[in-house]
Amino acid sequence: MYTPNIDALAKKSLLLKKAFVQQALCNPSRSSLLTSRRPDTTHIYDLIHYFRRVGGNFTTIPQYFKQNGYMTVGMGKIFHPGEAASDNDDPISWSVPYFHAKSAPYFEKEHSWMAIPRSEYEQKPLPDMILADNAVRVLQTVAPAAKSGQQPFFVAVGFHKPHLPFVFREEFLDLYPMKDIQLPDNEYAPVNMPDVAWYNFSYLRSYGDISKLNASGEINTTFAPSVVKDLRRAYYSAVSYTDSLIGQVMQELDNLGLANNTIVSFWGDHGWELGEHGEWCKHSNFENAVHAPMMIHIPDSTDNGIITEQLTEFVDLFPTLVEAAGLKPLPLCPEDSTKTILCTEGQSLMPLVTNPNLPLKKAVFSQYPRTVGNQAVMGYTLRTQQYRYTEWPAFNKSPIYKPDWSRLYGIELYNHTDDPEENYNHAYDVSYVKIRAMLSSLLHNGWRHS
Repeated sequence: MYTPNIDALAKKSLLLKKAFVQQALCNPSRSSLLTSRRPDTTHIYDLIHYFRRVGGNFTTIPQYFKQNGYMTVGMGKIFHPGEAASDNDDPISWSVPYFHAKSAPYFEKEHSWMAIPRSEYEQKPLPDMILADNAVRVLQTVAPAAKSGQQPFFVAVGFHKPHLPFVFREEFLDLYPMKDIQLPDNEYAPVNMPDVAWYNFSYLRSYGDISKLNASGEINTTFAPSVVKDLRRAYYSAVSYTDSLIGQVMQELDNLGLANNTIVSFWGDHGWELGEHGEWCKHSNFENAVHAPMMIHIPDSTDNGIITEQLTEFVDLFPTLVEAAGLKPLPLCPEDSTKTILCTEGQSLMPLVTNPNLPLKKAVFSQYPRTVGNQAVMGYTLRTQQYRYTEWPAFNKSPIYKPDWSRLYGIELYNHTDDPEENYNHAYDVSYVKIRAMLSSLLHNGWRHS
């Protein structure tokens, strides 16, 4: 993909090549990252619950910086928006009223993707264009107090794309001639995959243009090659469009003389399937869904670029930013942190700045809920350097929030050394009995022991 501005940021950042989200869905992932607590602590597994109502009154990243004297300003998609998911962007986290760009007329369910011509977006700017312009204005507003030492700032800019629908400025299609767009080389479900692991990509199929294709979403089905290529091309174009807006914001930081003393983190809240395994969207525990981009630029510390292949998690961002900014470190959360206002279920990644080859974790953990019949099931997955291992136990929902490991609906074991695409499930192979037992023990013991 053509991403010159993200690439430029990566070249002066701690680039976390193996960063994993706690759940491959917007609200659970964001709630975990912003509170540094995992879904079984936030109790957020969907798009319609708010961690302060069902988890606890947990301190968030912007809230902590606000408490430490920072001007905190948010815009776009940071928390999952709306009253149900965040009481409209978690007001306590921000120093000033939150900003959203109106999404009309570019967000509708008739088209899964749209390339907007210049004549149209110059008359009616796209929402993320409005966000970038607002970010520039905000930086201009907060810069004087920051430069004079009067008040530092924490600015959060949440671009929406490449979320569905893939809407972008038309000229970005030119970067991706159709002749260059490739089909995935694994348009089939993993061999021996348990049915519970599959997502029927109903979200994508709900868009009018895709709905007309009458795709079933069943295992080992996907779309016609032309549709797959169109969607992949549109996704790439949306990424490059967002990259251009990141460049606009980063350029303003430079123009204001703030580039050399401002920490910048970049992340996306989950990965995305673009026809690999015949799958689409996120909503699963596959590598492509839970593996997501993250990088952190820390002036003077990462200026020459640091690349690490060590395993990291999105719950690690909060304690990392706190340490990078020189604030008081977060304590580790107790087993039951419902009443603990400030703590972390991750760890600071600052040791990777001095030694990017230092293993911080034996494994990283993600999860995804399913329903089988009337039974709630939770897919718990871990990733080591070599393996992905997943169990799908029955799950006791509120108020217990715990798995019943004795009732499994599926097991998966993928060996990334010889199968990085996760095309073959080895969970039931005789030659993997000992490996499976070791990984199962690691999974059941959980993140604290890793």
